[in-house]
Amino acid sequence: MQKIMGQLANEIKIRPEQVRAAVELIDGGATVPFIARYRKEATGGLDDIQLRELEARLAYLRELETRRTAVIKSIEEQGKLTPELRLALEAAATKQELEDLYLPFKPKRRTKGMIAIEAGLEPMAHQLFADPSLYPIAIAEAFLAEHKEALSKIEGADFSTAPALLDGVRDILSERWAEDASLVQSLREWLWKEGLFRSKLASGKDENHPDVAKFRDYFAYDEPIHRVPSHRALAVFRGRALEMLDAKLVSPELQGQPEAKPEPSKVSLAEGKIALHLGWSHKARAGDDLIRKCVAWTWRVKLSLSIERDLFIRLREEAEKVAIKVFADNLRDLLLAAPAGPRVVMGLDPGIRTGVKVAVVDATGKLVETATVYPHEPRKDWDGSLYTLATLCEKHGVNLIAIGNGTASRETDKLAGELIKLMEKHSKANAQANSKSIDKVVVSEAGASVYSASEFA
Repeated sequence: MQKIMGQLANEIKIRPEQVRAAVELIDGGATVPFIARYRKEATGGLDDIQLRELEARLAYLRELETRRTAVIKSIEEQGKLTPELRLALEAAATKQELEDLYLPFKPKRRTKGMIAIEAGLEPMAHQLFADPSLYPIAIAEAFLAEHKEALSKIEGADFSTAPALLDGVRDILSERWAEDASLVQSLREWLWKEGLFRSKLASGKDENHPDVAKFRDYFAYDEPIHRVPSHRALAVFRGRALEMLDAKLVSPELQGQPEAKPEPSKVSLAEGKIALHLGWSHKARAGDDLIRKCVAWTWRVKLSLSIERDLFIRLREEAEKVAIKVFADNLRDLLLAAPAGPRVVMGLDPGIRTGVKVAVVDATGKLVETATVYPHEPRKDWDGSLYTLATLCEKHGVNLIAIGNGTASRETDKLAGELIKLMEKHSKANAQANSKSIDKVVVSEAGASVYSASEFA
């Protein structure tokens, strides 16, 4: 927990004691608006924006630490936790990074690579990759001749021929490379920057059908994935979920090709990046063709779809965040629209000991002046309060008084009634004074306290 506290202090740029106080309040069930409004002394004046960031990051970091503990325990129980791996796991700053490191050790179903390892092919796989000058078929035939009886007893695979053994070598190497965390991360980020998000009409769908035609804009749609606007991304994902559209991630070298199908004999950019990461290049040696097939298998069978899935999840999450913000902004504008139209309003927030808070806003909703009056117990400055309010009404041309329905609302409503009579009497006696009639209304305070402590206020 101390590690999380320090990280939060660094990220939000506040003091550790402020983090500690805020975390204690949040853990105690206090809400962000409550803490921002009523616990400023305890948190050292943290505002709503800082508290919301702290709350969100606190939840994320706690989930990360819980998962980190579980991952370390799992690998430790397997007897595979090295000091270097522990350091890497402890240093993982995101859930994605942690899961990438855990991938090679994650309990999984019995794969073809595992079956090949059970058959004893792992040393041969390492040997052929380490020395591409060796002839793979000769090595496989020699291994088959020596272990034919044992290989015949392996369940789940047929290793009765040398080519079948080389397929096992391919499965071992490709599965190992596909679980290389740094390789997967680099490919993922490269495709996020360079890849193309493509959608088209799903096979067998009638483009003129009303339900399908709604997605017409996306029957032949291409855009760099990191630049796809949120509304377009969500529209494509919706069409995909309804089976009206097909969507795929297109590698840079396939951009501009409508079908975007890689040629089996051609090395893709992704495969080139895998080879570069492995420190291997094709030099026409005896084993280079086998290694090239292993590299291609790693990308085309093991990684391409999983990375596409990861990036689609990332795109959807980012698009949903933007969409939520747009909806929130629209709702805010709707809720904050002047309910009485363009009028100069005086708001009265009733209170007894702390007084009645006063705010005047102009016809555009802009705050023009504030004050506090004390008409009730213990001061009982009724006449002084009337004078202050009348001065504000005359100064700003107030024509509507809104009174909160909280504590002392009834008494404050009586004060407003006397104020209106006073202003009417004054306007008749002085033709130059504000002659507009003033109305009053009692309004709900529900949500006012929360809003006052929000980032919008």
